Amino acid sequence: MVKVISFLWFAERAREAVEFYVSLVPDSSIGDITTVPSETPSGPPGSVEIVEFTLGDQNFIAMQAGPFEQFNHAFSVQVVCENQAELDRIWDGFLANGGTAEHCGWLRDRWGLSWQIVPKALAEMMSGTRKGNAKKMTEAMLKMVKIDVATLEQAFQEAA
Repeated sequence: MVKVISFLWFAERAREAVEFYVSLVPDSSIGDITTVPSETPSGPPGSVEIVEFTLGDQNFIAMQAGPFEQFNHAFSVQVVCENQAELDRIWDGFLANGGTAEHCGWLRDRWGLSWQIVPKALAEMMSGTRKGNAKKMTEAMLKMVKIDVATLEQAFQEAA
């Protein structure tokens, strides 16, 4: 059976990042943590650490192995929230921990990883599984930093 796991390379503090992510996203956990005992191209014995973890139902591996490539918007983690309260809690948690708000529900955490914190309703409105005005809803979303579900719903309900 094939298994797909997202792999994240951190210059430093990978375990700290994972502990934070797991504390914020429901149904998440840390699995095995491995410290590489031998010297590697990234550093002396013990400087490389590998942390397996799960966010919701998605598997990840974080590796702390010194500077390499910085995170960028080409990869982001999307957290789909059931409601505005959950979205607010997660969004505010990232910002309180040194994150930076961007636009349309995107933010960067203090380690530089990009996140999309979005409501479940957004995908429903965008996919056409609900009847409404997706164009108006999208126009409203493009003006937002943090997603406001009520504003999206109102725009979605407007006649085409």
